[in-house]
Amino acid sequence: MRKVIVLSALLLITGMSVYAQEDYSKSLKTTTTIVENADKYKVETNRFWSNWFVTAGGGGLIFFGDHNMQMKFGDRLSPALDIGFGKWFTPGIGIRFMYSGLTIKGATQNGSHSTGKVYDASQWLDEQKFDFMNIHGDVLFNASNLLCGYNEKRFWSVTPYVGLGWILTWESPRARNFNASIGLINSFRLSSAFDLNLDVRGTATKDEFDGERGGRKEEGLLSVTVGVTYKFPRRTWGRSTVKTITFSDEELRLMREQLKAMNDENNRLKDELATSNKVTERVVETKAFAFRKKEGALSSALLLFYLALRLFLAAPYLVTFQISRYALSNEARVNIGFQAKIMKENKNAVYTIIGYADKGTGTKEFNQFLSKARAEAVYNCLVNEFGVPASQLKITYEGGVDNMFYDDPRVSRAVITVIK
Repeated sequence: MRKVIVLSALLLITGMSVYAQEDYSKSLKTTTTIVENADKYKVETNRFWSNWFVTAGGGGLIFFGDHNMQMKFGDRLSPALDIGFGKWFTPGIGIRFMYSGLTIKGATQNGSHSTGKVYDASQWLDEQKFDFMNIHGDVLFNASNLLCGYNEKRFWSVTPYVGLGWILTWESPRARNFNASIGLINSFRLSSAFDLNLDVRGTATKDEFDGERGGRKEEGLLSVTVGVTYKFPRRTWGRSTVKTITFSDEELRLMREQLKAMNDENNRLKDELATSNKVTERVVETKAFAFRKKEGALSSALLLFYLALRLFLAAPYLVTFQISRYALSNEARVNIGFQAKIMKENKNAVYTIIGYADKGTGTKEFNQFLSKARAEAVYNCLVNEFGVPASQLKITYEGGVDNMFYDDPRVSRAVITVIK
């Protein structure tokens, strides 16, 4: 009879404990906080097909040749055309590929590109006119964003640039020369997609480009064009964010207290069963928390409860990083500190720290290095800063991965810590 009473009490307490655990699990709440970085100089870079643009403009140019000082300014002016496309890699740095050209006007003494009209007989000068084109690539520096921070609604932006190209004329005498250019773009925002541009550019090339070698080392062009730029979607830049997931300390404390009370009660009942002559064959195995086959259902319930509670207390932790970075922010360190507290209270648990990188940016080799460095940063913080025993930790890394959560690449630039 005593055996029946003791077993009934153990079953009742276990059932109540499992019910209480389920009730706590349902009521446990987490808080997710996403904080946008307020630093106007820090943004998230975009994928390769973002921040592209096309541009076109028209205006005038003036040629600096061997006899330009012998001509009137107005006689040297000719039309200019610019057509190009490019991409911004950051709000401050981009590239552009462009066709520039139309017509050059000047004067010649040897008849190169002569129109047949005499310009100044006293100096043996004929009028000169020929078509040309300049294919060039430019590196753009948005000084407004670099110096004042990113502002997608800024009305006026100043962008200096430098470039190299290939300038040629197909009229006899032909010329094909390298050239270097420097310029300044003044951009005025018309809408989120369109800008009005004023582009001033100087270009230098070899002396014989106009078909006549004189006393100059170089010849050059000065052009001024007004045009429009269209920016393809995605055309803006997102602010970097830090995502923090926290658990209620009070609810975790209550769960740990409940677990301790259940352990104490279970040990008391096991001791009472062990001292009873009539229940010798049904003693609870202390290390495995399991009865023999006749009490298998009760043993399974206890084991499942402990496994569920262990998994609950060791819920995965996520720490995110800025793109191409593996340094921990202060927000991440705070989150890791909460994690370290639970780790040290579960001394028998072994945690795996898994590093990831965003597959959409960077090479395969760099992402492999980056995911490893991120995992090591979390490991070092747990061991050196918060005193978690190294024996409780393992490190692994996955390299570049596809978007793991909500189709958002920022959440894949992360480290996840789990029990394995």
